[in-house]
Amino acid sequence: QLQLVESGGGLVQPGGSLRLSCVASGFTLDSYAIGWFRQAPGKEREGVSCISSRGGSTDYADSVKGRFTVSRDNAKNTVYLQMNRLKSEDEGVYYCAATAYCSGFLASVYAYWGQGTQVTVSS
Repeated sequence: QLQLVESGGGLVQPGGSLRLSCVASGFTLDSYAIGWFRQAPGKEREGVSCISSRGGSTDYADSVKGRFTVSRDNAKNTVYLQMNRLKSEDEGVYYCAATAYCSGFLASVYAYWGQGTQVTVSS
Protein backbone atom coordinates (compact mmCIF):
# COMPACT_ATOMS: atom_id res chain seq x y z
CA GLN A 1 0.00 0.00 0.00
CA LEU A 2 1.39 3.37 -1.01
CA GLN A 3 1.49 5.68 1.95
CA LEU A 4 2.98 8.97 3.12
CA VAL A 5 3.18 9.67 6.82
CA GLU A 6 3.96 13.07 8.28
CA SER A 7 5.33 13.65 11.76
CA GLY A 8 7.01 16.35 13.79
CA GLY A 9 4.12 18.70 14.32
CA GLY A 10 3.27 20.12 17.70
CA LEU A 11 2.91 23.25 19.76
CA VAL A 12 5.59 25.89 19.43
CA GLN A 13 5.90 29.49 20.54
CA PRO A 14 6.08 32.30 18.01
CA GLY A 15 9.64 32.58 16.79
CA GLY A 16 10.30 28.92 17.46
CA SER A 17 11.19 26.06 15.15
CA LEU A 18 9.88 22.67 14.14
CA ARG A 19 11.06 20.06 11.70
CA LEU A 20 8.46 18.02 9.91
CA SER A 21 9.20 14.66 8.34
CA CYS A 22 7.43 12.86 5.54
CA VAL A 23 8.17 9.15 5.26
CA ALA A 24 7.04 6.97 2.39
CA SER A 25 6.06 3.35 2.63
CA GLY A 26 5.14 1.00 -0.17
CA PHE A 27 7.14 2.97 -2.71
CA THR A 28 10.43 4.80 -3.02
CA LEU A 29 10.37 8.55 -2.87
CA ASP A 30 13.29 9.09 -5.20
CA SER A 31 11.02 8.96 -8.23
CA TYR A 32 8.80 11.74 -6.96
CA ALA A 33 8.89 15.40 -6.24
CA ILE A 34 7.40 16.10 -2.83
CA GLY A 35 5.31 19.07 -1.94
CA TRP A 36 4.29 20.43 1.42
CA PHE A 37 0.89 21.99 1.86
CA ARG A 38 -0.93 23.42 4.85
CA GLN A 39 -4.49 24.15 5.75
CA ALA A 40 -5.68 26.42 8.53
CA PRO A 41 -9.22 26.20 9.91
CA GLY A 42 -11.66 27.90 7.60
CA LYS A 43 -9.04 28.44 4.91
CA GLU A 44 -8.17 26.71 1.70
CA ARG A 45 -5.21 24.40 1.45
CA GLU A 46 -2.12 26.26 0.27
CA GLY A 47 1.20 25.15 -1.08
CA VAL A 48 4.23 25.80 1.07
CA SER A 49 7.20 24.16 -0.59
CA CYS A 50 8.25 21.59 -3.13
CA ILE A 51 11.46 19.66 -3.73
CA SER A 52 12.39 17.80 -6.88
CA SER A 53 12.96 14.05 -6.87
CA ARG A 54 16.70 14.32 -6.37
CA GLY A 55 16.64 17.49 -4.34
CA GLY A 56 18.27 19.68 -6.93
CA SER A 57 15.39 22.09 -7.19
CA THR A 58 13.20 23.64 -4.53
CA ASP A 59 10.33 26.08 -4.51
CA TYR A 60 8.70 28.05 -1.73
CA ALA A 61 5.62 30.13 -1.19
CA ASP A 62 6.49 33.79 -0.69
CA SER A 63 5.08 33.65 2.83
CA VAL A 64 7.72 31.16 3.99
CA LYS A 65 10.78 32.10 1.93
CA GLY A 66 13.81 32.63 4.13
CA ARG A 67 12.17 30.83 7.07
CA PHE A 68 11.41 27.32 5.79
CA THR A 69 13.82 24.88 4.20
CA VAL A 70 12.83 21.68 2.44
CA SER A 71 15.30 18.82 2.07
CA ARG A 72 15.28 15.12 1.44
CA ASP A 73 17.21 11.98 2.20
CA ASN A 74 16.25 9.44 -0.42
CA ALA A 75 18.27 6.75 1.30
CA LYS A 76 15.87 7.11 4.22
CA ASN A 77 12.85 7.60 1.98
CA THR A 78 12.18 10.81 3.87
CA VAL A 79 11.56 14.47 3.10
CA TYR A 80 11.93 17.17 5.71
CA LEU A 81 10.53 20.63 6.21
CA GLN A 82 12.55 22.76 8.60
CA MET A 83 10.42 25.64 9.83
CA ASN A 84 12.10 28.51 11.62
CA ARG A 85 10.84 31.83 13.01
CA LEU A 86 7.33 30.45 13.11
CA LYS A 87 4.42 32.85 13.14
CA SER A 88 0.80 32.46 14.16
CA GLU A 89 -0.17 32.50 10.49
CA ASP A 90 1.91 29.35 9.95
CA GLU A 91 -0.51 27.40 12.09
CA GLY A 92 -2.43 24.58 10.43
CA VAL A 93 -2.36 20.98 9.38
CA TYR A 94 0.67 20.26 7.24
CA TYR A 95 0.53 17.65 4.51
CA CYS A 96 3.15 16.16 2.26
CA ALA A 97 2.22 14.93 -1.18
CA ALA A 98 3.95 13.25 -4.12
CA THR A 99 3.97 14.33 -7.73
CA ALA A 100 6.13 13.84 -10.79
CA TYR A 101 7.60 17.34 -10.95
CA CYS A 102 7.40 20.52 -8.93
CA SER A 103 5.30 22.92 -10.98
CA GLY A 104 3.62 25.38 -8.74
CA PHE A 105 1.29 24.27 -5.99
CA LEU A 106 -1.69 22.91 -7.87
CA ALA A 107 -2.98 20.25 -5.50
CA SER A 108 -4.69 18.22 -8.22
CA VAL A 109 -1.37 17.14 -9.74
CA TYR A 110 -0.23 15.49 -6.52
CA ALA A 111 -1.11 11.80 -6.61
CA TYR A 112 -0.41 10.68 -3.07
CA TRP A 113 -1.12 12.50 0.17
CA GLY A 114 -0.35 11.95 3.80
CA GLN A 115 -2.83 12.35 6.63
CA GLY A 116 -1.26 15.53 7.94
CA THR A 117 0.38 16.73 11.12
CA GLN A 118 -0.86 19.62 13.22
CA VAL A 119 1.32 22.67 13.80
CA THR A 120 0.16 25.09 16.47
CA VAL A 121 1.95 28.37 17.04
CA SER A 122 0.96 29.99 20.27
CA SER A 123 2.46 31.57 23.34
